[in-house]
Amino acid sequence: MKLFRQVTGCASALLIASIVGAPGLLPLETWECRAATPPAQWQQAAGALAEQIAGILGPGQAVLTIHNLSSIADSDIPGIRNVLEQDLKAHSIAITSGDSANTIRLTLSQNDRERLWVAEVIQGNETRVTMVSAGPGAAQTAATADYMTLRREKLPILTDTKSSWLPDDPVLGALENQYSLLILRSYGVEILAFGEGGWLHQKTVSLDDRRPSSRDPHGIFIPGSDRGSFTVFIGSSECSGVYAPAPAPTHPADNWTIRCHASDEPWPILENNDPANPVTIKAFYNPARNYFTGVITPSLGVDLPPFYSAALLSRPNGFALLLGGIDGKVQIVDNGALKSVSGARDWGSDFAVLKSGCGSGAQVVASGSGEATSDSLRAYELPAQEAVPASAPLAMNGTVTALWPALDGKSLLAAVRQPSGDYEVDRVTALCD
Repeated sequence: MKLFRQVTGCASALLIASIVGAPGLLPLETWECRAATPPAQWQQAAGALAEQIAGILGPGQAVLTIHNLSSIADSDIPGIRNVLEQDLKAHSIAITSGDSANTIRLTLSQNDRERLWVAEVIQGNETRVTMVSAGPGAAQTAATADYMTLRREKLPILTDTKSSWLPDDPVLGALENQYSLLILRSYGVEILAFGEGGWLHQKTVSLDDRRPSSRDPHGIFIPGSDRGSFTVFIGSSECSGVYAPAPAPTHPADNWTIRCHASDEPWPILENNDPANPVTIKAFYNPARNYFTGVITPSLGVDLPPFYSAALLSRPNGFALLLGGIDGKVQIVDNGALKSVSGARDWGSDFAVLKSGCGSGAQVVASGSGEATSDSLRAYELPAQEAVPASAPLAMNGTVTALWPALDGKSLLAAVRQPSGDYEVDRVTALCD
């Protein structure tokens, strides 16, 4: 029997039993492979979660998927799934592998304080979320901290005497297209062309008397659908830029026409680019205080707090709006309700969505909280109201002052203020582990 004590795994035991015909064992046709029994705390969590799901779903069938973002070993997931299925069955919910109008998407997550199991219960076009605690959280391990790797690359912007900008003039935004690199400064737009060794300043378009009134101004680039035009919002000004191609040897910088005018219109801060359900979120900006007032269009039916940053997150029934409030709190608007996000205590005021292709396909990348000589960026998954780390922190060469997606959404551009006071622009990409 020593041979059988050394066997791990039901399939191996079945194979050996069929070969040697071990005495005292049940006939082969009566064997049943069972998943390992999970620890008691996970059995309790599964039972509590099954009861909550049953309260939402009622009797019927559902498809169950499990996504593990916690330190629980992947080898333990079959056991957890087995006991959860049994608990759901006790509540008259049968798990099926075929088609069903109902889906249960379970995410096993954790933070420094506790493990959280978050279930998204999808019935047709309606999604409801419930969660349970699965005991104290362990220290973050590779399962949560090394899910993907963030990388940064400094854009090769060359200094040149033709530039009218001081090195410490804040970078508020950047737009890289097929023609030029456009950099938004506090008083205008700088146009650069790529030459030998990097990007070289070519032309400056000043905002003249339309300078922002805030000492810490905010601005955004909105690229045109043709990628040869843009709109920029800064302070109380709106500017439009158009590129008119011309035969060589005309320099690309000479073909840009930029016009500005005073505007109190809301800024189009977010767009989901979904052809089936396109959404553009516009928000009113307070140029004297450097934040968005909380008034947006279209309205989501809830009162929003003033905020610095926002992002759209894909959901089965549409999208959720993530907000970084001026009070430092991170909240999410989902299914018509404003809820607090846990696990975002260390976030700074800048975050953006990165379409990495890792995990769920897109993550929120957030800066670190507070002023620091060396800031960091970190990727997070947000299956519901819990921010779960998906990467280790990426050290930056200074303080991140602005963060926005590149044109394709597959990389981010970050404005970084170095300890010397100079600014640089970094490209941030992801590598799936």
